[in-house]
Amino acid sequence: MDLGLRGKVALVAASSRGLGRAVAEELAREGARLVLCARGEAALRDTAAAIRARGTEVEWCVADVSRPEDVARVVEAGQRAFGHIDILVTNGGGPPAGPFETHSAEAWHEAVRQNLDSVVELTRRVLPGMKERRWGRMINVTSIAVKQPVDNLILSNSVRAAVTGFARTLANEVAPFGVTVNNVMPGYTRTQRVDELAARNASLRGTTAEAEVAVWEGQIPMARLGQPEEFAAVVAFLASERASYVTGASIPVDGGWIRALV
Repeated sequence: MDLGLRGKVALVAASSRGLGRAVAEELAREGARLVLCARGEAALRDTAAAIRARGTEVEWCVADVSRPEDVARVVEAGQRAFGHIDILVTNGGGPPAGPFETHSAEAWHEAVRQNLDSVVELTRRVLPGMKERRWGRMINVTSIAVKQPVDNLILSNSVRAAVTGFARTLANEVAPFGVTVNNVMPGYTRTQRVDELAARNASLRGTTAEAEVAVWEGQIPMARLGQPEEFAAVVAFLASERASYVTGASIPVDGGWIRALV
């Protein structure tokens, strides 16, 4: 299937590792040009070099997308390199795990800055150009937690749900301009974030990380964790010409973990 992404410009946030890197690599395979950003320079440089070595045009910029000035710098770098941004994939590291009483007011503020404010600011920067060209794709990486809260993740459960409300409302506003807005909800996927969560849960419960992963696998009808490339394939479809009539959706990539009917 030709997704019609050849020559499109995609900005992928938090793209030096994990789901962000998998998305960047999948879009590159489909012929998109890339604007990558992350907080860690070494990992970001390595990711950009690896993707560029396969023949993809890549612009990269070290940035913390919870800071509006860094968001502005990333978008401006992409526009200088390629002229515009066609596709925006918002993504950010998950907030710390733990029950309500363990999180300070500052932890709540930081979670909002990292996982909600970053989405709003990235959108603010790229949306005018998309509306002007009457074509755009916005895909937010959220979580299965917005449909079915995950124990011990109160920060993520709360803030990512706010992103869902923002995106669903925005989707209606920008639909007449040929811009789609969708969310993709990763389930338990083989990434460093999930390894860290397994270790955290194990320390709280006096078990092992392997035992925590086995519990998750027992909850998933497919009986395994997902692979990052499986998640990335869904994002690439939503970014494509083929998904032109899909907007306002939140799509799980979770092996059937969410049990809700809708």
